[in-house]
Amino acid sequence: MLIRPYTDADLDALRRAHASQEFDYPFPDLCDPIFVSKLVLEDDAGQVVMASLARLACEMYLLMDRNASESSSAGSPQKRYARLLALHGAGEQDLLARGLDDAHASLPPPIAKRFGRRLTKLGWIRDDTWTPHCFRLPANQK
Repeated sequence: MLIRPYTDADLDALRRAHASQEFDYPFPDLCDPIFVSKLVLEDDAGQVVMASLARLACEMYLLMDRNASESSSAGSPQKRYARLLALHGAGEQDLLARGLDDAHASLPPPIAKRFGRRLTKLGWIRDDTWTPHCFRLPANQK
């Protein structure tokens, strides 16, 4: 068994592996620079039989001063929503300019239902098709 960096010569083997899994997602674009780690595992015969591909994901955070939103200077709920729309549009353009394909948001339970409806109106989808998991790297734990 040998684990090594991916090379272009591995592409056909990875395409076959992807097809054999029969999962409903397209084969990833391994030339995309957001793939920051590409490792393959060769069996004892030197055949690529597995790969680990790490793609950067964009996790969104919305920070809003709740005290300011309750003051008269924050304006009406419509004005606050208009500000959110403006920030959302600017953020979308910024992410596209950086070459990102998607963004993810995890909503805290107290606001998930109400704010989730607002996100849906902005084109976000609640995707429960796949079950998300998180692996916290030991060196980065706080």
